[in-house]
Amino acid sequence: MTNMAEDLKAPDLTGGVPLRGGAISPEDRRHTTHRRSTRERKKRTTNVIIYGALVVLVLALMMPFIWMVSSSLKENNQVLTVPIQWIPSEFVWSNYTDIWTRIPMMGYLQNSLYLAVIITCLQVLTGSLAAYGFSKVRFPGRDVLFLCYIGTIAVPWQAYMVPQYIMMQQLGLTNSFNALILLQAFGAFGVFLMRQYYMTIPDELCEAARIDGLSEYGIWARVILPLSKPALASLALLTFVNTWNDYMGPFIYLTSNRLWTVQLGLRSFVGQFDAEYAMIMTGSVISVIPILFIFLLGQRYFIQGIATSGMKG
Repeated sequence: MTNMAEDLKAPDLTGGVPLRGGAISPEDRRHTTHRRSTRERKKRTTNVIIYGALVVLVLALMMPFIWMVSSSLKENNQVLTVPIQWIPSEFVWSNYTDIWTRIPMMGYLQNSLYLAVIITCLQVLTGSLAAYGFSKVRFPGRDVLFLCYIGTIAVPWQAYMVPQYIMMQQLGLTNSFNALILLQAFGAFGVFLMRQYYMTIPDELCEAARIDGLSEYGIWARVILPLSKPALASLALLTFVNTWNDYMGPFIYLTSNRLWTVQLGLRSFVGQFDAEYAMIMTGSVISVIPILFIFLLGQRYFIQGIATSGMKG
C-alpha cells in the first residue's frame, strides 16, 4: 500500500502531474508541450545565429581570394579601381593562356614542386624520428634537450639569416636547390607536432614490442608510424604549403632564372615604374591550385592530426 501511494504522488518525467491511475491532465500536457516547443524554437534561433555568423566569417576570409580570382580576369588597368569591381565588365580569359608564353611558368611550377616534395618528405622523416626519441625513448636530459630545441622556434629567422648564407657560400651550395633542402630538412615545429601526437599513443605498445624483440627503429616503423597517419598528414601539408609559398629563401639562395620558384617567377611582372597586376593575380591563382588539391586530399587526416596533437603533453 505504501509503494502504491508513493507511485501516485511521484511527479511525471514529462513535466505533468499524474492523476489517479497514472494519467496526466490535459492542462499539464499543454504546458509541457508549450515548454518543449519554446525550447526547440530557442534552439533553432541559436543555430540560425551561429550559422549566420559562420557564413559571414567565411565570406570575410574568402574575400581576398575572390578578389584575386576576379582580378585575374580583368585588364591590367581595371585591377586597382576604386570602388572595387568584383565582377569584371569583360572577362579576359586570355590571361590564363598568355602567362605561359610571357614567362616560363611551367619551369617555375616544376621547381616549386620539386623543392616542396623533397623538403616535405625530409621534414616528415626527421621530425617523426626525433619525436619518437623525445617521446618514447628514455635517456638523461631528454626533456631539457627537447625544451632547448623547441625554444629555437622563438628565434626569428632574420637573426641567423646572414650566418646561414655565409655557411652555404663557403660550402659552395649557393645558387642551387641543395642549400634550401639542407636548411629546411629539419624543423623544430615538426618535432613538436609529432611528439605531442606520439604522447597520446600508450607506452605499453612500445614495451610489448621491445619484449617481442623489435629494435627502436622497428618499433618506430612498424608500431608508431601506422598509428600516426593524421599527424603525418598534418605535418606534410603544413610543410608543403610553407615551402611552396616561401619567397625569401629562394630569393636569397637562387640567382639563376632557371632555378626560380613560382613565387620568384611572378616578380617578372614587376617593372621599375609599374607592375602588371592582372598577370600577377593570374599566376597567383595558378599557384594556389596545387595547394588546394593537396589540402582536399588530406583534409580528413589534417583535421584529425591538429585536433589530437595537443591532447597530452
